[in-house]
Amino acid sequence: MGVTPCDVTALTGTDPTSAGPAAFATTHWSVVLEARGELPAAQEALENLCRTYWRPIYSFARREGAKPEEAKDITQGFFALILARKDFNSVRQEKGRLRSFLLTSLKHFMANERRDAAALKRGGGRTLIPLDGIESYEVSDVDRSDMLGPDLLYDRRWAFTVLDRVFARLREESLRSLNPSLLQRLNTLLSDEPERPSQAEIARAFGMTENAVKQAFHRLRQRYRQLLREEVAHTVATPAEIEDELRHLIAALRS
Repeated sequence: MGVTPCDVTALTGTDPTSAGPAAFATTHWSVVLEARGELPAAQEALENLCRTYWRPIYSFARREGAKPEEAKDITQGFFALILARKDFNSVRQEKGRLRSFLLTSLKHFMANERRDAAALKRGGGRTLIPLDGIESYEVSDVDRSDMLGPDLLYDRRWAFTVLDRVFARLREESLRSLNPSLLQRLNTLLSDEPERPSQAEIARAFGMTENAVKQAFHRLRQRYRQLLREEVAHTVATPAEIEDELRHLIAALRS
């Protein structure tokens, strides 16, 4: 799993330019809901969301007692149902968050599939969504949260997935202007690493002034906040839900 931030102000900080109507108009989940899955753009958005958020779904299935191969089948079968249904009229606007919708749908799906174990091979065993890195994920992640129940584990994995995407985008953007080693050190200031370097130590290591490091980190942190809000916006139906969803992610990370 990527970097785990403990800087709550970085998670909750707001930026007036990062969540306006123009930025929200093309978010993935809102496209799916508005088009009810009937347009190619909505189908593409839904497939992208499924590729992104398979880890929380797989983790929930594992915590419910499914073995790895069975959990893979559950995940793929669930995606097959979601991608084929294309009907989201049941998603009420005030509860239209992707995270909640998928978890509720997954619980219903698993309850139904338990009545017919053969149905887990829905789709003839085809891989509808690539579960990239599932082997390393299985070893390093799923088995490390034994104290969490299925719902809490799902929410925590969801939060980590959002943050992984944020850090991947942040790294891609920042490498255009920052030395990779410097970027790695600055990222530690956003992390929960117990022995984070000070800005003065980073400045000495890279032959920079402390003020230059401070400005570079400030820009990095501001962009991190913007990207975080953008990623969260992709999973909610309206801009008004972004703040509540951010608070939910923070609570999940603290669990």
